[in-house]
Amino acid sequence: MATTPGTHLSDLEIAARTVLKPIAEIAASAGIPEDALEPYGRYKAKVDPALLSAKNTKRGRVVLVSGMSPTPAGEGKTTMVVGLADALAASGTKTMIALREPSVGPSFGMKGGATGGGQSQVLPMDDINLHFTGDFHAITSANNLLMAMVDNHLHHGNKLGIDPRRITFKRVMDMNDRSLRTVVIGLGGPTDGVPRETGFEITAASEVMAVFCLATDLADLRKRLGKMTIGYSYTKEPVTVDDLGAAGALTLLLKGAIKPNLVQSIAGTPAFIHGGPFANIAHGCNSAIATNTARSLADVVVTEAGFGADLGAEKFMDIKARFADCAPNAVVITTTIRALKMHGGVSLEDLGEENLEAVRVGLPNLARHVEIIKKFGIPPVIGINQFTLDTANELKIVTDWAAENGIECATADVWGQGGAGAGELATAVLRALDSPTNFTHLYDLEQSIEEKLLSLVRDVYGGEGVDYSPKALRMLEQIHSNGWDHLPVCVAKTQYSFSDDPQSLGAPTGFRLQIRELIPKTGAGFIVAITGVLTTMPGLPQVPAALRMDVDQAGKAVGLS
Repeated sequence: MATTPGTHLSDLEIAARTVLKPIAEIAASAGIPEDALEPYGRYKAKVDPALLSAKNTKRGRVVLVSGMSPTPAGEGKTTMVVGLADALAASGTKTMIALREPSVGPSFGMKGGATGGGQSQVLPMDDINLHFTGDFHAITSANNLLMAMVDNHLHHGNKLGIDPRRITFKRVMDMNDRSLRTVVIGLGGPTDGVPRETGFEITAASEVMAVFCLATDLADLRKRLGKMTIGYSYTKEPVTVDDLGAAGALTLLLKGAIKPNLVQSIAGTPAFIHGGPFANIAHGCNSAIATNTARSLADVVVTEAGFGADLGAEKFMDIKARFADCAPNAVVITTTIRALKMHGGVSLEDLGEENLEAVRVGLPNLARHVEIIKKFGIPPVIGINQFTLDTANELKIVTDWAAENGIECATADVWGQGGAGAGELATAVLRALDSPTNFTHLYDLEQSIEEKLLSLVRDVYGGEGVDYSPKALRMLEQIHSNGWDHLPVCVAKTQYSFSDDPQSLGAPTGFRLQIRELIPKTGAGFIVAITGVLTTMPGLPQVPAALRMDVDQAGKAVGLS
């Protein structure tokens, strides 16, 4: 495999110049037999876990890559995952990557793409960033079939007595479209359904997506889909998908999508890309099936959880690891000098100038993420994602601080050099994998929802307490009466701050988390707590990334990054 190096090239140009191996070769290198491989063209395929050897009892160790609170400067967590995995593979460790699928909405909105960058990418990047193998379409279709069946049930007599005002499920689409957050349907007349107020969410926020990513096999998928609560009856009793009789049809739509997607990094490291819930409005991890399938094939699986340790990593530990038995053996916290300076008060436009004091002022944000990971019984490794304009003095402040506090820390040039730039980090991670850990969850499931949320606010976010809106308090009563207290909590909040105020950077204290709404996701198996002004249907920015995207005369993508 070869690529033309050169930091002046864009991510898309680097990807386009890479000579990929046929996916059958990648599968063979991972130990995947031919009959388990379902090719989607030459460079991507689905893998059927049921056709892997039943004698393979390997349980590879998990390296979770998290990060500090993200900034508009970008931290490059996915880039770090790929570069680190390539470095581990180059060291002789049998390694696989496990990542989420990008959502089309953010790709055309602010993000521009989500397959890593520079020499640390998973490919083919344009396919992965767009329709890929159709998993998001299948999830969207399953969700919307369910809603069509709900409204059809209302139209044909409503035998279950569903209260149209208390339907909690919404339709979804994989696009940022704020105009669809609140809509009224069924306005055409008696033949056009029952009028009611509803709305759309982005596909990544759907409970179907969460179920898809937490299911351990096809049978578990069907069971979880059936347990989803779609709303409440006139007598305020929960109504489930099983009550409606729709679980089988939803499973049928998802039976192919549930198989993990196999691709490769620029360096040829096998990678599963599967599932894509956001970490600020869902649990933010790739599918449990992909992670555990990778563990059955590799000695080390490098995966990630969205945004910072307060969001994706916490949910990986307290939600995904509970259901999928995939607790991490090591955790890397990705940081950048640029992000530290932004948390230290520097504007985006001035990040290219050396500012040692701003780096020091930004360190408390990184320090709190370190402490969060330690609370789960895992000493983290700090990975500094190096940018071209970082100075030696700025980098030294971080490495000296880490040394003084007994924290493993390594600088990695994964964008410019790929795995070759992450050798020091890979060595630190291997040491961490061989070190003892004492993994524990942050809270016990027997605790009440109020106790779990208070624990998160005080022990993870650094806040003082929790305030509930009247609507959230009413939902708490319903949670108690339905016996849902035993479920973990999934806080939906801004990724930019430990608080629910996106402008409160650094390491704020003394704040109270504002819980606006509580939504039981009984199929996924958690309670979503929506905070502040967060929405489950994002909007496009003033200048969307879509404006720079096109195809050239050969039909190749232009403008993806």
